[in-house]
Amino acid sequence: MIQIQDKNVENQVYFPKSTNIEGDLVLKLHSELTQKDYTFDVVNESKTSNYYKFNVNFKSVENGEYTYFINDTDSGLIRIGNVDEAVSTSTYIDGIEVVQYYPQYVKEIDYSKEPLTFKILSSGTINWTASNTAITRTIDYKLNDGKWASITSNTGETAPTINVVKGDKIQFKGNNAQYATDTSNYNSFSGSTASFEVEGNIMSLIYGDDFKNKLTINDYAFLGLFTRCTNLVSAENLILPATTLAGWCYDYMFDGCTSLATAPELPATTLANHCYGFMFYGCTSLTTAPALPATTLAEHCYATMFGGCTSLTTAPVLPATTLAMSCYQQMFYRCTSLTTAPKLPVTDLVNSCYKQMFQGCASLTTVPELPATTLAIYCYYGMFRDCTSLTTIPRNFLPVTTLADYCYYYMFQGCTSLTTAPELPATILADRCYSRMFYGCTSLTTVPSNLLPATTLAKNCYSNMFQGCTKLTTAPELPATTLAQGCYFNMFSDCKSLTTAPVLPATTLVSSCYAGMFNSCTKLNYIKCLATDISASDCTFVWVTDVAETGTFVKKQGVTWAEGISGIPNGWAIENNI
Repeated sequence: MIQIQDKNVENQVYFPKSTNIEGDLVLKLHSELTQKDYTFDVVNESKTSNYYKFNVNFKSVENGEYTYFINDTDSGLIRIGNVDEAVSTSTYIDGIEVVQYYPQYVKEIDYSKEPLTFKILSSGTINWTASNTAITRTIDYKLNDGKWASITSNTGETAPTINVVKGDKIQFKGNNAQYATDTSNYNSFSGSTASFEVEGNIMSLIYGDDFKNKLTINDYAFLGLFTRCTNLVSAENLILPATTLAGWCYDYMFDGCTSLATAPELPATTLANHCYGFMFYGCTSLTTAPALPATTLAEHCYATMFGGCTSLTTAPVLPATTLAMSCYQQMFYRCTSLTTAPKLPVTDLVNSCYKQMFQGCASLTTVPELPATTLAIYCYYGMFRDCTSLTTIPRNFLPVTTLADYCYYYMFQGCTSLTTAPELPATILADRCYSRMFYGCTSLTTVPSNLLPATTLAKNCYSNMFQGCTKLTTAPELPATTLAQGCYFNMFSDCKSLTTAPVLPATTLVSSCYAGMFNSCTKLNYIKCLATDISASDCTFVWVTDVAETGTFVKKQGVTWAEGISGIPNGWAIENNI
């Protein structure tokens, strides 16, 4: 244990001269009482002294425990990573100890000044593969301290390989503006059998030796570059310096990298269409997502970005205030370990913006607030589909009163643990707005009687809405008197616990409006339908297949119904409503 002594006179730390500080000395300091930042000045003692002496200055910082780097024994400056401006200064401090130090040479590397580099962790090959012969690219590589050599990609077994062993280092450079032309034509390191980490500046593949400080990239620049590199374990020190991106530039970049545990930083603030699409798709070892600082998005920019990242437990903050079409579509698709969704603050939505965003997130237990006041086509389509751990939804979760086509389509389909439904106050509906919304929610038992207040409907607006809700015992009221084509199509199909149908007050039926409505509701034994005009095509087509063998059907007096699966169920008693 090395302690700071004489704190009230002079803050000094002494290290034995036997300590190797000819290179860099790594210190780890900790304060039990306060959280501080330190700088040390070397005071060179005479040759007869047994110690190097360091004067100490203190600055307040946010965290109290760090690894420090002494870069130069003449200046002795210790620089701390990830700390902004000092909050305050103090001359002296209590309780400061050097709890551990390592007398070893540790050089801080500026990876932005290093070309794209692979650090080899196990023996094998590094392959340079083209998806087809029309897209081949030539790059240069240097193995360890050898000479630069050229290598041209090729397909399949004809792809060139570099034989490597553990501890090798390969550097790469090139002068190609892009390594792909679309999602079917690209170059990659797929097929590599060696385990490796990737570091350094990706721009060396575009700008050769002149890559430092370069920020401009083209469409499809690095699409699929590491796709299916199943032995790539870390990209933590890979530098992707561009702050303004291009279309599809990082699309599928790490697709199928099943061993990738750490992603690179993504500093870009100006995005482009499809720029990060499928970037980490299928990275089943990735546990933490990189920060995403952009506030204005682009079409499909994050689409399926983390799809299939089954170990991802925490989502990044999503600060964007301006959305674009399909910007978050399937972003966390089948992230089965994700437990909490990020905040979604935007109030004006765009087409497909949150479509299937959390589909298949089987560990998600809560939903984020959705403050949007203006919806768009497909905006929440399938958003929480198959979130099988989701049990409750806040009552005021969906406050919007004017809907858009397909806005809630599939939204909670397959949420098999969901027991309650949110309020749905909308009075202006749109085509298929609620279609399949709670399809297959097998734990849903009841819904508010006034759940669906709209009196004017839209095409297929409620189709399949509660289909397969096998525990639903009570249906909501259906007050609408003006129907639309297919409006209630299969609405309660397979609701095997439902005994009583909601009153159906509409007098004039329309094409397919009730088709399949109560199909396979095996306990259903009461229907009251007040229609006077049932002539529309398929208006009651197979609507009572496999209902209870006996029951009561109430109809308007004077209206003639057929009997059977498309009319009044066989064996039921008939009552007339005057």
